[in-house]
Amino acid sequence: MGLRDRIIITGGNGYVGRQLTRQLYDKHDVCVVDNLRYGELRFTPTDLERIRFERLDITDELAMARLVRDFRPDVIVHLAAIHYIPECENDPALALRANLLGLVSVLLAAQPGTRFVFASSGAVYKPDLAPHCEGSAALEPNDIYGMNKLHGEQYVRYLAQQRSLSAVIVRLFNVVGPGETNPHLLPEIVAQLKAGRRVVRLGNLWPKRDYIHVEDAARGFATIATARRQQSESTITVNLGTSQPYSVEEVLQKLRAVADVEFELEQDGSRVRPVDRPFLAADTTQIRQRFGWVPALTIDDAVRDLWRAPDLASALVEKYQ
Repeated sequence: MGLRDRIIITGGNGYVGRQLTRQLYDKHDVCVVDNLRYGELRFTPTDLERIRFERLDITDELAMARLVRDFRPDVIVHLAAIHYIPECENDPALALRANLLGLVSVLLAAQPGTRFVFASSGAVYKPDLAPHCEGSAALEPNDIYGMNKLHGEQYVRYLAQQRSLSAVIVRLFNVVGPGETNPHLLPEIVAQLKAGRRVVRLGNLWPKRDYIHVEDAARGFATIATARRQQSESTITVNLGTSQPYSVEEVLQKLRAVADVEFELEQDGSRVRPVDRPFLAADTTQIRQRFGWVPALTIDDAVRDLWRAPDLASALVEKYQ
């Protein structure tokens, strides 16, 4: 790969994808692939002048293959997926098509020698009370999304070897900060508070999660995508998180302090997930040693930035107007 790489980002109009695109397009040639599932193009006109945008569904193998032949990427960062766990649980077939068949379509389009960076998830791990290490922690997803990602990792390893791709599997943990597209916990609460509601409806308060700022998450993918290393036959797997878990209740305390707004909590049975795990945190030793990446921002930064400039997808905002 040259100093200026040609990079395809699938799902580049999404939460981490848009931030990653903005971190890369000054120094690299970036093509964003997205089906605009959320109904709006979330880039500014200035952004669009610096990228190539292709609206297509990654499950369309012919269209994906044509794009790859035309753009000739050095790197493909595959972020496109259905991430919201309740949506995956409610429609497993839809999740399977997007998260697994879409992945295989992109893998088959990739040409030999391409670096393929796959966004997997900490949801592939078996619930445990210690930070999860890539090489030793048990793998046992407890929801459809985690199953999709674990099966996806297997396809990445197999097809990367078959097609001579240089692959990195990135197990991403819980992303927070401005720009969310899905109704996850924090953006949902912020949307309610910004709309003037003072009784916040939510599910379980006890799960502890490893929350990573969206800018750090994007920087992790950017670092891996552009790192210079020898072509390897074996696929590398790294966690992308902070190793610092917080409970929902602890995060809400931070939000109260930042927002300076009093609000009450009301448990909503429809938001209680029977598949919730009690603890999820990343051991980040591998990504630090292999790629020199460490988080630069904290959960306090993420909560503050989300409150001050939510930049939520319009569907999240309109829900409470």
